[in-house]
Amino acid sequence: MTYKAPLNDLRFALHTHAQLPQILALPKSAGLDDETVNAILDEAAKFAETLLAETNRQGDLNGAKLVNGKVVCDPVIANAFNEFRDAGWVGLRASPDFDGQGLPMTVAAACEEMWCSANLAFSLLPMLTLGAFEALHHHASEAVQQKFMAKMANGEWSGTMNLTEPQAGSDLAQVAAKAKPLGNDTYAITGQKIFITWGDHELVDNIVHLVLARLPDAPAGVKGISLFAVPKYWVEEDGSLGAFNHAQAVSLEHKLGIHASPTCVMSFEESRGYLVGEAGRGLNCMFTMMNHARLGVGIEGHAVAERAYQHALAYAHERVQSRAIQSDSIAPVAIIEHPDVCRMLLQQKATLEAQRAVYLKAAAALDVAESHPVPDVQKQAQALLDFLIPIVKGWSTENGTTLTNLGMQVFGGMGFIEETGAAQYVRDVRITAIYEGTNGIQALDFIGRKTAANGGAVAQYLLDEGRALAAKLPSDSPLVTQLNQALDLAAESVQYVLAQFAANTPNNAAAGSLAYLMQFGFTLGAIEMARAYLAAGQALENESEQVLGEDFYRHKQHTVRAYFDLVLPQVLGLHQQVIRSADSVLDYPAAALAL
Repeated sequence: MTYKAPLNDLRFALHTHAQLPQILALPKSAGLDDETVNAILDEAAKFAETLLAETNRQGDLNGAKLVNGKVVCDPVIANAFNEFRDAGWVGLRASPDFDGQGLPMTVAAACEEMWCSANLAFSLLPMLTLGAFEALHHHASEAVQQKFMAKMANGEWSGTMNLTEPQAGSDLAQVAAKAKPLGNDTYAITGQKIFITWGDHELVDNIVHLVLARLPDAPAGVKGISLFAVPKYWVEEDGSLGAFNHAQAVSLEHKLGIHASPTCVMSFEESRGYLVGEAGRGLNCMFTMMNHARLGVGIEGHAVAERAYQHALAYAHERVQSRAIQSDSIAPVAIIEHPDVCRMLLQQKATLEAQRAVYLKAAAALDVAESHPVPDVQKQAQALLDFLIPIVKGWSTENGTTLTNLGMQVFGGMGFIEETGAAQYVRDVRITAIYEGTNGIQALDFIGRKTAANGGAVAQYLLDEGRALAAKLPSDSPLVTQLNQALDLAAESVQYVLAQFAANTPNNAAAGSLAYLMQFGFTLGAIEMARAYLAAGQALENESEQVLGEDFYRHKQHTVRAYFDLVLPQVLGLHQQVIRSADSVLDYPAAALAL
């Protein structure tokens, strides 16, 4: 199945939802203009549509293997990474101080969508490397930065994050890996980590592992956890590679999807490393990486669903089956002419365009928070970013599962057959709702730190933004009523969550927390789709603004209407779950769920 990068919609979303001209005016974007951004997107699309998309199926069929103690990837994956690295894509958003290109996250995120759509398993390698790079950039000493970061940015070395242990999944307070001081600012790390994506492989010369571990006499719980940079091969003072550092994969997980990426059980045996940040503040340092990672995972869930939609759309045009319902002809028609198939495709398309708007809005907030010259503006952008991260991660990946399943449904029985390729998207996307913090964890964060802790201020800001957009829509449009109803329900849910925390009954809010996250995601999607409707309308009224062609803007308005009719009504049921879940969940007798 071929992949076609959605360049027109990406360009529209960058300008409409991410406010690209404002991003290009930031200090970090110096020397970057709209023409250059378009050229970057074009080249990223070419790479995605050819080498990455063409290796996706073979990488899935011939997954990574552990052979004689070495992790071996399919040769097509190795070749793709060599070309990716040689083209300079690994360091797209890495700091120029360390051999990166320093592009804003807003632009890089659009590129990452295309790469993840084309080949998710492959794309995890550079994304995780950049996540580790960011953690080192924010927290490591200058000496450690100089030792590792340039080679990570140029793709000579890769990076990983090592949090999870057999007894320490979402509860990182249970981390047991040990760190022993050796003097000379080095430590010996011993322990086992599991579920480490791209934890070991032969595609690069060295791998820099970021590892959570405990120093001697460290207190119990999260306050006793520190972060260490542990290379696979020791790096000598002159930058050359030294001895093997006893950091290696001892087994690979046999998993549902993303087969081309090795998911490793990692063993560290007196592996030397460097402290990153302050002792006992490992989680704080790691969460620099985690926020980038969670934004990235949201993009992953969205991107795989985009590929599944494109595959289903092509099949719906090709597959001829049954006569049209309202036709005198008995001749069979392409299944896209059947209303329910068309409904499934429109539901996918509309949700995808809303998700694209939201993740780019978050990426833009990240850039403003990092680079705007006015501190108050930075602070506001950071608050917005913090609020949006669990939505992008949770909402986009929950939808990813729904949308890839819809894609398979369009195929009918053929979708259940591996050879058609539809099943791979269902398998690959499923992990996105689980790793980098399950969506249940995202939802708890969303009701607590992101809503209750600030009195619902950011939520209210976004709802006010939605009401302002509703007031600009044509007064006779049904979109006005639909949007205002969704905003009212979201406001009620926010007040419910705040009331539960104020009454010291947060369990009541927790019972419906995922529904609250999803409700706000669909509502925020509607806000951004209203913005898209207005922008498309403005372009249709002014021919000089129709840079993407008149049909694009007409189709955009139709897709917005489809979102409001087919997708947004979910908030009605989700709102009921928010305010009613506690009655069932918390009062349910434990014996009724006993085995």
